[in-house]
Amino acid sequence: MGFNLRTLLNKRTLALAIGLLAGGASVYAYLQPAGRAPNPQAAPGAPGGEGARALRRGPGAPPPVLAVRATAARVGDLDIALSALGTVTASNTAVVKPRVGGQLTALHFREGQVVKAGELLAEIDPRPFRIALDQARAQRLRDEATLGAARVDLERYRALLAQDSIARQQVDAQEALVRQLEGTVAADAALEAQAALQLEFTRVTAPAAGRLGLRVVDIGNQVDAQDAAGLVVITQTQPIHAVFALAADALTPQLGQLQQGARGAVVEAWSRDGRTRLAEGRLISIDNQIDVATGTLKLKAEFANGDNSLFPNQFINVRLRAETRRDSVLVHSAAVQRNAQGSYVFVVGDDQRVQARQIRTGPSANELTVVEDGLAGGERIVLDGTDQLRDGARVDVLSVDGVTVALAEPATARNERRPPGAAQ
Repeated sequence: MGFNLRTLLNKRTLALAIGLLAGGASVYAYLQPAGRAPNPQAAPGAPGGEGARALRRGPGAPPPVLAVRATAARVGDLDIALSALGTVTASNTAVVKPRVGGQLTALHFREGQVVKAGELLAEIDPRPFRIALDQARAQRLRDEATLGAARVDLERYRALLAQDSIARQQVDAQEALVRQLEGTVAADAALEAQAALQLEFTRVTAPAAGRLGLRVVDIGNQVDAQDAAGLVVITQTQPIHAVFALAADALTPQLGQLQQGARGAVVEAWSRDGRTRLAEGRLISIDNQIDVATGTLKLKAEFANGDNSLFPNQFINVRLRAETRRDSVLVHSAAVQRNAQGSYVFVVGDDQRVQARQIRTGPSANELTVVEDGLAGGERIVLDGTDQLRDGARVDVLSVDGVTVALAEPATARNERRPPGAAQ
């Protein structure tokens, strides 16, 4: 009985020890980095082993060669454009209103129709005005007959005065009567002309050439000259204008040139998203004072608008070609970097090493920047891949202005083949 108990305890102890050893081995295997296997053939200092790999990547290893894309500075002309948000305005806007009151009897236009100045648009009931004209004409005829009789009497009185048959006073009185009747006839003629004009106003014509909008009233309505809305609105859109404002500080360098040839500066109208050019026109006017509230100066441009691409009250992007820089050094704006000292670029030398060079930049337009000092035409500068560049770093130029110059070897592969400590 005792022997069996000791045997059983020994077996349990042995099983527990085996289980603990197996669990410890599993934990050790789990904690080891994946992919690491012992390499008995590669000693810590042997070539190709982990020691050599760590040696090449150590603090004394050469920096990697970075692959970049470059662009060449070129000498050329650049149009300097000033951009602003503008509003299109009709060159002429007229509200067609009746000049007399009455019932609208006819409309002779279609909405959206292009009309000429003087073209008949609407008619108002003319009958009351025709009657008024007839009355004025009748009044004039009656007074003219009275005037004629007075003149005959005057001639008779003058003959009698010559015979000393009547008093001079009677002749003078008759002369005054004739002059009074002449004034009455003149007034009657004016009243008749006014009545004729009122009758003519029953035919409503276009006061200016342009495109008609939506009509405001319909046939049968009573209209009056005091109606603010009128019958319809005419907008002249050929040519059409655009009003925009530019910051006075930005405009000052070109202001004198623009004022001298204000009617020759080219102005482009672009869509709100800046992707579509709508029209090209010219600058026609510059305001005579700066808005003190915004510090801007208003300008006006004119566009032919032959295709009706511009509409009154439309918002557009305006680009004013303020000047043209002749024979300037031009670089891509994306290649220009900035630091505390100003603008600089990475210039690629013949030894494929870059130099961080400070430059003085001028205006920019169309993704190009004018370099006024610090760079010459033909020099290569880094366009893409500047994030990790440092002054004096070695680079592989993959392309210049999109043209491949060579197939760059990956820097890691070149470093792998380079013996430790070899010169670059």
